[in-house]
Amino acid sequence: MGSTSAHKNEGLGRRDVIKRSAALGLITVPTVGFLSSCASGDSGSDKKVEKGKVSKTNPLGVNETAPLEVVIFDGGFGQQYAIDAEKKYNAAFPKAPKVKHVATQKIATQLQPRFNGGTPPDLIDNSGAEQMDMGILAGKKQLKDLTPLMDAPSYDDPNKKVRDTLRPGVLEMGQLEGDPVWIMYYAYTVYGVWYSQTALDKLDAQYPETWDDMLALCKKAKQQGIAGWTYPGKYPYYLAYSLYPFIAKIGGREVLDKMDNLEPNAWKDPAVKAAFEAYYELYKKGYILKGTPGLTHIQSQTEWTKGKALFIPNGSWVENEAAPTTPKDFKMMVSAPSGLDASDKLPFGTIWASGGEPFIVPANGKNPEGAMEQLRIMLSEESSKNFTKQVKSLTSFNGGTDGLSLSTALQSGVDALKLAGDNVLNPRLEGWYSKFQKEQVGIAGLGEMLAGRATPAETIKKIQAFADATAKDQSIKHYKHQ
Repeated sequence: MGSTSAHKNEGLGRRDVIKRSAALGLITVPTVGFLSSCASGDSGSDKKVEKGKVSKTNPLGVNETAPLEVVIFDGGFGQQYAIDAEKKYNAAFPKAPKVKHVATQKIATQLQPRFNGGTPPDLIDNSGAEQMDMGILAGKKQLKDLTPLMDAPSYDDPNKKVRDTLRPGVLEMGQLEGDPVWIMYYAYTVYGVWYSQTALDKLDAQYPETWDDMLALCKKAKQQGIAGWTYPGKYPYYLAYSLYPFIAKIGGREVLDKMDNLEPNAWKDPAVKAAFEAYYELYKKGYILKGTPGLTHIQSQTEWTKGKALFIPNGSWVENEAAPTTPKDFKMMVSAPSGLDASDKLPFGTIWASGGEPFIVPANGKNPEGAMEQLRIMLSEESSKNFTKQVKSLTSFNGGTDGLSLSTALQSGVDALKLAGDNVLNPRLEGWYSKFQKEQVGIAGLGEMLAGRATPAETIKKIQAFADATAKDQSIKHYKHQ
């Protein structure tokens, strides 16, 4: 889910997976028409700067006097981490002008005309509600292949390639299909069920590892006037952050792969049915905070940090995003989803974690080598630690926490990854089929079901029909797990 990073805006959230990602916006930005038109010309290619001399200190051959322009999504992660890395770039290339830094929440609005004119910036943090569709950009040959970056020596250890310093799954997320690497996901997001250890302590409870225990704890909380769950009802695709690994825990990771591949009847799998029925119980038993279907991500997080609900499905950007309303003694934590019962295919601890905050290098940018070098700097241990200290989130650099004093939320994410071991999942629907995931699975499907306006059976039938239509839609590119 790609992108996502957190946002300041009250609109849809990204972290792509994804968020994104990014939780992303409901609007489809930019349109296929825009991307087709921006792919029609190559007017920027003759304006590229000459490549510099390759050396041990300049492995990508950056032109040491060329300007570099970087556009950063100004969301929950802010922009200071990028500015700090840009200073390191300027220190390495003192003959170059100061890096031109642009921060915006209007990625598509500001960059669409520049893509159309063949003059995009050199490096883009393609996140937020106006994230550009990276599958379409790659398909229209608008992105630079980042394989040279992946094969370059890492910033800290010249004997180790950049690709060998990344957390599991990050490289594959950026490939889409085949060998080219189109996207560098910088943040590393742990998705799951978030809670306050302080709130559980007050109920003399531990995080429930089975669904029966989850329902029992929700009942106990309800008796004290506390809801079991809340979620962003206006953007209910957040539910997938805990629901998808729950499905995989019940039926195995191959169930998620079939869903990602848009295979016939994938959503009719017994594991999907069992998971949907379990979540529907939260509604039927009155364990969802009243008014949740009308809440934004910020509003639901605020109700949660006020102690009105125990659990919320979210990603690790939530600590930074919810900081203004989080009490000092909250002890924010994350856990993998509860299991269903002893028949589950995967063990407790099975969790969704993947790259977020997608960085791209436009094919028509003037200084692609400089852009990749900027990413190489960002993937150093120093820059990674700086990001983690500033925004309380991990990066895709596999490490970068040694010696840091971690918050309870961040430490719980590190512990969750350790507990998961090989059972770290990376569902791809949001990155591959954003509209299907957000508007159809999320809003039309899960949102209606958890608001009590559709049964699990009706919801599964509806989503399967959407999946079949997406699979048959020849106007979009289709992907499959390799």
